[in-house]
Amino acid sequence: MNTKLFLLISLITINSCYSINKTILSAKSKSKPNVILIITDDQGYGDVGILGNNIIKTPNIDDFYKESYHLTNFHVAPTCAPTRSGLMTGRYANSTGVWHTVGGWSLLRENEKTLANMFSEAGYITGSFGKWHLGDNYPFRAEDRGFQETVMHGGGGVQQTPDYWNNTYFNDTYFHNGKPQKYQGYCTDVFFNEAINFIKTNKDKSFFCYIAPNAPHGPYNVPSEYYNLYKDLGNDILTDTQKRFYGMITNIDDNFGKLRDKLKELNVADNTILIFMTDNGTSAGYYNKKGKTTGYNANMKGIKGSEYEGGHRVPFFIYWKDGKISTSKDITTLTAQIDIMPTLADLCNIDLPKNHQPIDGQSLVPLLKEKDTLKDRMLVTDSQRTQRPKKWKNSAVMQGNWRLINGKELYNLTTDKGQEHNIAEEHPKKVSEMQTFYEKWWTQVSTRFNDEIYFKIGSENENPVTLTAHDMHGEYGAYPWNQINIREGTVGGGYWSVNILKSGNYEVSLRRYPIESNLAINAITPAITKHELPGLEKDIAKGEKLDYVEASIRFGNELKFNTPINQNDISANFNVYLNAGKTKFFANFIDKDDNINGVYYVYFKKI
Repeated sequence: MNTKLFLLISLITINSCYSINKTILSAKSKSKPNVILIITDDQGYGDVGILGNNIIKTPNIDDFYKESYHLTNFHVAPTCAPTRSGLMTGRYANSTGVWHTVGGWSLLRENEKTLANMFSEAGYITGSFGKWHLGDNYPFRAEDRGFQETVMHGGGGVQQTPDYWNNTYFNDTYFHNGKPQKYQGYCTDVFFNEAINFIKTNKDKSFFCYIAPNAPHGPYNVPSEYYNLYKDLGNDILTDTQKRFYGMITNIDDNFGKLRDKLKELNVADNTILIFMTDNGTSAGYYNKKGKTTGYNANMKGIKGSEYEGGHRVPFFIYWKDGKISTSKDITTLTAQIDIMPTLADLCNIDLPKNHQPIDGQSLVPLLKEKDTLKDRMLVTDSQRTQRPKKWKNSAVMQGNWRLINGKELYNLTTDKGQEHNIAEEHPKKVSEMQTFYEKWWTQVSTRFNDEIYFKIGSENENPVTLTAHDMHGEYGAYPWNQINIREGTVGGGYWSVNILKSGNYEVSLRRYPIESNLAINAITPAITKHELPGLEKDIAKGEKLDYVEASIRFGNELKFNTPINQNDISANFNVYLNAGKTKFFANFIDKDDNINGVYYVYFKKI
């Protein structure tokens, strides 16, 4: 054979094989399931129709229940950010630096890896829509932790201090890949619509889509048509707040149905793992005051924030048709949000993230295959909400249906679902066994309680840096965490832990209101009324006049500066030379009567 002809045939053959192999690799990559994880905010176990609530309207979630597996003994933390840190990392929240929702302890430590890291390292396209609540600054933001496409509000909720000024749940400005962008519509509709757009764009690839609506977290602002579904119910059935809360959940349900229809239309429904869960017990679905009960809590004791069952047992439904998870089935074994990372890694046949810390969760795949390998496991959940965690504080040690509460009260849910009868004295051996487990757990999670998490100042990845009172270290209640507090002039105080990355000149700008408001420090903000925006739970009152005359900043115990404030000043500005290193940063406003208040917004800019 002619040598040139042979070489040409060989080259064609090699290229053909390469093309075939490339196609096979691509097909194999796409054969990995997509994952959509939906986690709602403050919706409890009893806030779903199919779980026994005969008032709330959740037909789409109810239908989903009928074709999914249900973890009926599934637990999270009793509050938002700790749940999300455990879900994202597979690790106990107290180990990750996230045991609070504000006060500098809702920032996920830098060395932690997330579900988004895991999926992006495996070649998935990753997107996050809604609530993050694990840090609003580099390197804590969702876009810094493995998510490639993000549309998020700030802080722990719409209208909180880090969120864009004057967001109301309607026609708000959210952060698209870290940049503010105006959106039209109700917040839940926006987040689901953006998620659907992400799915449409990436339907031919393997994707991980995290949908975390702010609803039904307060304030309970809801479109009128959803409130109207419940408004005619008597106050002995639901309070006005509960009617709004239920309306927010029905809106979520409609969006969930819209999402499922779109997955079918795009022909990706069958090979998509779809999860529905919530982040803690109900915030408004159940009231029991002075013997008067409204709403439904599935006969459990406790609501959001509680160490009792109603504070942390939540719904968890999972569906994957191609994976043979598509029939209604209860799994009663004790499980938790820390199990989701290893479970999804197992289901998708991918590795845990590189350089990940040791995880505390376990894969639930054996349970899904009817092999109960976790029958006797113990788990701990707690609600700290303090600057330094305290041993046994608001804690529950769990094993099967046993619950040890605060190290002292023992309940067996098999015969006492409402946790009314403390049987600790009758079962001292069980109490001792569960106390021993907690002691080992505490030793494990408490190693870094004193290691504060630092905001990076002077980074090329974020300049200027915005600090808000939401993340100020102080005693609980001593820092304004939402924009109503800002308007009212709530008194707070404390410090931020900052790491000055480079020595040099910095501009430090102090504001009462965020920069996008363009309001003067002593301005009175206008009210927003229900007449103007009918979906509001109540009017947003105009701001209080505070008459600040001076501003001060301090770094550690040494470097301190003061400057006067004139009546129409928008900000109090300092130009200072800072040495590189970690320090505590204090910023205060002072009024004409020498009253001191912590600054709500600080902007650091490396010059």
